[in-house]
Amino acid sequence: MSSPLGTASFLRRARSPLAWIRLLAGLWLFAAGVVLGLRARLGVGPWDVLHDGIRQVTPLSFGVATIVVGLVLLAGGWFAGVRPGPGTLVNMVLVGVFADLMLSSGIGADLGGRGLPLRLAAVVAGVALVAIGSALYIGAGLGSGPRDSVMLALAARTRLRVGAVRALIETAALLGGILLGGAWGVGTVLYAFGIGPAIEVAFRLLRVEVPSRRAAKADVEACETC
Repeated sequence: MSSPLGTASFLRRARSPLAWIRLLAGLWLFAAGVVLGLRARLGVGPWDVLHDGIRQVTPLSFGVATIVVGLVLLAGGWFAGVRPGPGTLVNMVLVGVFADLMLSSGIGADLGGRGLPLRLAAVVAGVALVAIGSALYIGAGLGSGPRDSVMLALAARTRLRVGAVRALIETAALLGGILLGGAWGVGTVLYAFGIGPAIEVAFRLLRVEVPSRRAAKADVEACETC
C-alpha cells in the first residue's frame, strides 16, 4: 500500500492541467521525431526494425506487432516495479495518432529525395525531438511509455545512467530486429547509438530525475486509486 504522501503527490499531478499539457507536448514531439526519421528514408528506429522483423516471421501486421511488443514491455515494467499510469496508456495511443496525422499532411514528403546531408540532418533532428519529447512526458509524472517503463526500471535497479540503459535497450531491440529480418539502415544506427546520450542531455536540460524504485512504486500504487 502506498504512503499518503505518495498518493497525494501523484493525484496532484493527475489533476494538473499543466502536467497533461506537458505530457501531450512530449508525445507530439516524440511523434514528430519518428516522422522525421521515416521521411528521411535512411532506416527506421530500432524498435520499428524489431516490429518489422516480427511481421516478417509471424502472421501479425506491423501495427499489431507494435501493440504486442508494447504489451510485453508493459508487463516487464510492471513486474520490475514501474507499473503503467494514465500517461502510459495515452502514450500507446497518441504517438501513433499524431504520427499518422503528420504523415497524412504531406509535410516533408519529399525529404527522402533530397541530398544525403539534409536527410542525415533530419535523422539527427528526429533523435533530438524524440529525446526532448521523452523527457517532457516522463517529467509530467503521469506514467512513462512502455519502453520508458523498462528503461526507468532498469536504471533504478542497476543504478546505471539512464542514457546508458536506453542505449543498451535500443541496441538489443535493433539486433533482435535484424536477426528477424527487419529493414534497417544508417539512420537506424544513428538512432540506436544517439538516443541514449540525447535522452540523458534532455533529462538534464529539463531537470527530469530518474525515479527510484520506491518512488515509482508509490506513484503506481497511487495510480491504482485514481
